[in-house]
Order: sequence, then structure tokens, then C-alpha cells
Amino acid sequence: MTDDVDIEQRFETHRERLQAIAHRILGSHADAEDAVQETWLRFSRQDPSTIDNPAGWLTTVVGRICIDMLRARAARSEVSLEDGALELVVTEDVDAPEDSAVLADLVGVALLTVLASLGPEERLIFVLHDMFAVPFADIAAIVGKSAGATKMAASR
Repeated sequence: MTDDVDIEQRFETHRERLQAIAHRILGSHADAEDAVQETWLRFSRQDPSTIDNPAGWLTTVVGRICIDMLRARAARSEVSLEDGALELVVTEDVDAPEDSAVLADLVGVALLTVLASLGPEERLIFVLHDMFAVPFADIAAIVGKSAGATKMAASR
């Protein structure tokens, strides 16, 4: 029983980061939660002694799960912009807190739109490198490409 508790505690220390990565890649809180849950299932079934770097292992697994989910979504021609329609509001003064909040929301929606235009691997590379500062060498291992090819994909 303590082994199960230890495994769960090890996972929970990474849950918030995994949720953030999955949400940035998938653009949906519900899909992100599904990806993190699937990551937990795979982690809980894995022999802990075979995982040298839990953070790296979990990032790799959640990234690959997200790629699979994006490919499935593309096959169904589904796009998720969960929090509503795109709406551009231009204001002269962005000093008020509510205006800043609206602008932040619009930037978030714009980012989701850009991410939706990327392929699954390109999206994973962009999110991990540009949003979570994961080095290209680490991302290359996740996507199964060379560091140079990963950099090239990020520059597109």
C-alpha cells in the first residue's frame, strides 16, 4: 500500500505541470485532464525502478498522448476552442484591469488558433520549447527526431 501511495505522491508533484502542458497542446481543459489521467494510468502500471527521471518520463508520455489525441481529432476534423467564439475587440486604452483581462483572453484565443494550425508534433515542440523552456535535445528524444530536426520544426 505504501508503494501505491508513494507512486501517487510522485505523480501528484508533476500533475499541475502536466496539466499545463496538455492544455497548451490540446486547447481544452477536458482533453488535457483526459491526457493527464491516461498519463497517470501508464505511470501507475510502470515499474518505478525502470524510471530514472520521472519528470522527463511523464513529460514524454503526456506529450505522446497529446499527439495521439490531436491526430485522432484531425481525423475527425474537430477543432476545440472550448471557451467560446473568436472575437476581436480593439480598444484605445488598455490601462483598466478589465481591459487587460479581455486582451489576455484574446491573446490566449489567438494562441489557440495558431496552435490549431500546427501539426501534432510541431505543436508539441512549440509548447514544450517556447512555453515551458524544455531544451531541444530533450524534445528531440520525446518526438523521436534529431535536435537539429526539432529546431527546424520549431522555426517553421
